Amino acid sequence: MATTVQTRVRGRPAHPPGPTFLCYTPNGRRLVTAGSNTVIRIYETGSTGEPVNVDDCQENNLAVAATNDFFIIGAEDGMVTMYSLETNQYEKMLVRCTLPIRDIALSPDGQWIAIASDELTVKIVSTKDPENTYFYIRDLYKPAKHVTYDPSGSYLTISCSDGVVYVYKLSTQEPQLVRKIEGMTRALETDSEVSSKVIWHPDGRAFAIPTPLREIQVISSADGEKQKMFTGEHTGDISALAWSPNGALLLTAGLDRKLVLWDTTTQKALAKYDYSNVTNIVWHPYQNLVSFSTSDGEIFIYQDFIPQQHISFLEKTLISAPLLGNSLSNGLDETRGALTNGTKHPDQVRRRKRTPDPVDDILGIDSDQDDDGFVEDDDGAGYTINGNGKRTNGHLDELDDDLRKRAVWSPSVHDAFQPGSTPWRGNRRYLCLNLIGFVWTVDQDANHHTVTVEFYDREFQRDFHFTDPYLYDKACLNDHGTLFSSPSSHDTPSIIYYRPHETWTARTDWKIKLPPGEEVTSIALSESYVVATTSTNYVRVYTLFGVPFRIFRTKSSPVVTCAAWRDYVLTMGNGPVGPDGTAKLLYTIENVRRDVVCQSEDVVALPDNGDIQTVFFSDNGDPCIYDSDGVLLILQHWRTPGQAKWVPLLDTRLLDRLASGRKEETYWPVAVAQEKFHCIILKGGDKYPYFPRPLLTEFSFQIPISSLPRNKKQTGDEMDEDEEENAVLANEGPRLEEAYIRHTILHSLAADLIESTHSTHTQRAELTTREIEIDKTLLQLLNVECREGEERGPKALEIAGLLRDSTGAGKMLEAARKIAGRYEQQQLVTKIEDLVNKRLTEGLEDL
Repeated sequence: MATTVQTRVRGRPAHPPGPTFLCYTPNGRRLVTAGSNTVIRIYETGSTGEPVNVDDCQENNLAVAATNDFFIIGAEDGMVTMYSLETNQYEKMLVRCTLPIRDIALSPDGQWIAIASDELTVKIVSTKDPENTYFYIRDLYKPAKHVTYDPSGSYLTISCSDGVVYVYKLSTQEPQLVRKIEGMTRALETDSEVSSKVIWHPDGRAFAIPTPLREIQVISSADGEKQKMFTGEHTGDISALAWSPNGALLLTAGLDRKLVLWDTTTQKALAKYDYSNVTNIVWHPYQNLVSFSTSDGEIFIYQDFIPQQHISFLEKTLISAPLLGNSLSNGLDETRGALTNGTKHPDQVRRRKRTPDPVDDILGIDSDQDDDGFVEDDDGAGYTINGNGKRTNGHLDELDDDLRKRAVWSPSVHDAFQPGSTPWRGNRRYLCLNLIGFVWTVDQDANHHTVTVEFYDREFQRDFHFTDPYLYDKACLNDHGTLFSSPSSHDTPSIIYYRPHETWTARTDWKIKLPPGEEVTSIALSESYVVATTSTNYVRVYTLFGVPFRIFRTKSSPVVTCAAWRDYVLTMGNGPVGPDGTAKLLYTIENVRRDVVCQSEDVVALPDNGDIQTVFFSDNGDPCIYDSDGVLLILQHWRTPGQAKWVPLLDTRLLDRLASGRKEETYWPVAVAQEKFHCIILKGGDKYPYFPRPLLTEFSFQIPISSLPRNKKQTGDEMDEDEEENAVLANEGPRLEEAYIRHTILHSLAADLIESTHSTHTQRAELTTREIEIDKTLLQLLNVECREGEERGPKALEIAGLLRDSTGAGKMLEAARKIAGRYEQQQLVTKIEDLVNKRLTEGLEDL
């Protein structure tokens, strides 16, 4: 789970409130910022003094880009102007548009500037001779919101306000459309704070695009196909994103007031930072330094941005883009690297005298070709190569030695989650899905949501709907009420809100505000209690009327999730790290009314490299989990300390409906009730249910005892009568064995419930019925073994010995003797009679 970085840097009020933009020069020595006033500010890296102010610029500047020698500003009045970084004076106007400028992008060599405006044209102008050297891209249906060059400068991506992304090749006389990508990002107004910007990975083989689902999708530049995805962290639209210079990290900002630092290789979040209204992010080219700006006119210069435990990511060389299969194929074509003016990026002309390196293939470098060992470092960016073909660290100047220290290893932990909730998809998400009903919310993009609670049984409860100014992101629903929680905002702490369906007096809602800095990570609701786990690893328990009942800190942390049933509370958290570098997931079950711990810090049985998808109590009050492999497990003997074990009830990968291999579907767990698994079928590669409300499906338990023979009927082929009869006979034995172990497990769970509660006559009668069902299954299995011949005698006798004969009258063993006699297995009959006599003798001794 990503750690939340508590250290905050002070924002610098660089410009008046409004859109604010910034960029570093390629050598990292200066940071240039622009905003809604007429002043451009230039900050010296490492200096604590005041910035240099460049006055008398246009107002409402909306874009900035820089080389080591000059910077370029695009303004709302349509002007794009160049200023010298040597004299900090105006040099020339590059172009004038009739509508506001929305974005500009400099080619890697600084010789071309691409300009996006509210016009239906993107202009590409030479920075040296803008009047005579330019190109126009005119075949756009909507204005461009963002423009981006690839690392070589050979390709330009354009994100338009209708959600369409265009990829143009610039190595010919006129730009050529290479690819048109539709439906990947949402349609946006050109002045929206939400980003649809394409960011190229530094190796040039892929680029990333923010999606409407608050995810970041990686796209292969070679074929335009979807690759890996960064998902699950942002609850608000993406407003800014940027790769680290070596491509090992991705930093994203969202309207949920979070900055998220991602590992490129695993697509997992490493750290989170709490900053609101972030609209632009830039990495320093060499230092552990990130700067970002906000719509409040502030900039943040964050030294030592990467936490110490993750500093090794910045020390790596160029990291490959996160492609499926991690193919080392080049980008769009073999001509990558040629700019429109025939020059190449400095990184591409650096040749190395050494053994071949896969990075050479990415950069288009011939590692076998020698050179004279001389590379001119005319821009001071630190491109000098030593005799071993490696870049020296001279460019680091007086940077912290932390970058050269040994990396601190960090384990992988389980992320916190709310059972039954789904991520945002568009502007909607489910907060809760169970057999009572469902809770869903809609983002209205006006600092509020609307929440709807619907019930399957509308005669039992009426649906309700309300406006949500607190932005609730978690919910629980049962027969008694609905529970919500919300994250904190800049002026409101995290809130727990309970709304009962009805009481014997007037309905009484209640809210509880958590202490500042404490966030709700998961909530649970039972017939008796409200439970919340928090970012401080507290477990807070309240009665249904808001009375604080228990508070304690979990031993396993960070806390992951929780569930509740009657007086029992189950919590999960991260424990010791296993040999694979992942923290073990531990659970604790406690009776909070009696203050008794049933299971303490026991391990959740997960598959290797697997994770938990959800946790809940069955209708009989037994803890269940559903893992990432699609296996449903139930906790047996959990009321007895030290005796609990996770038992599989169903492996959805072995369902008959999937036997033909023609169906590709997964299952969203909802509940375990009436001895069935209730779920939602997800098709088409979906990971979460979406609107309209999906139908519930139920599957009977099927213990994965053995691999049943697959017949033609299961695979969708036709069968004649003989084939069908043989298939039934072949499956009868394994089917009965599965039924025996299933009935045994359910009997054990029922026996534990009766032993630990004030059982009713009906429950005790059901337990006896289950014992009889077990014996009936064993007798049927005995019949199968006797039918196969005398060589199955030992197994048949063992089956007879498993008979419980709960009535004590010996009827089941007598039935077993008759089955053996029917198949004329006299030896088996004799041994069963001996077994009867032995049990009678043992019964007399007990008396």
